[in-house]
Amino acid sequence: MQTLIIINDPPYGTERLYNGLRLAHALLKREVDVTVFLMGDAVSGAKAGQKTPDGFYNAERMVKRVTTKGRVLLCGTCLDARGITDEEVVKGAERSTMDALAEATELADKVLVF
Repeated sequence: MQTLIIINDPPYGTERLYNGLRLAHALLKREVDVTVFLMGDAVSGAKAGQKTPDGFYNAERMVKRVTTKGRVLLCGTCLDARGITDEEVVKGAERSTMDALAEATELADKVLVF
């Protein structure tokens, strides 16, 4: 089964990115094929070098965990609009396009939006 998770919200301030990535981790443990597409402010969750207070979740680490068994695609237009370069993103996360999102949507058995 292929699952696509689309996340729009910023990594901090709401918990949508946090919960979307938690669900991705849980699905990957069940051997589900997972693609996460970060768009809008969510792309900043894939920025490398995040420093969060002790005891607070770290979006960068959560994104990295998804890339070990699943795919993390980043909206290229959204990265550009926020001044985030390819060199600044988590290793394993991929710059992507709306065409790739359309294809992933067609191939997915389930699409979840956060």
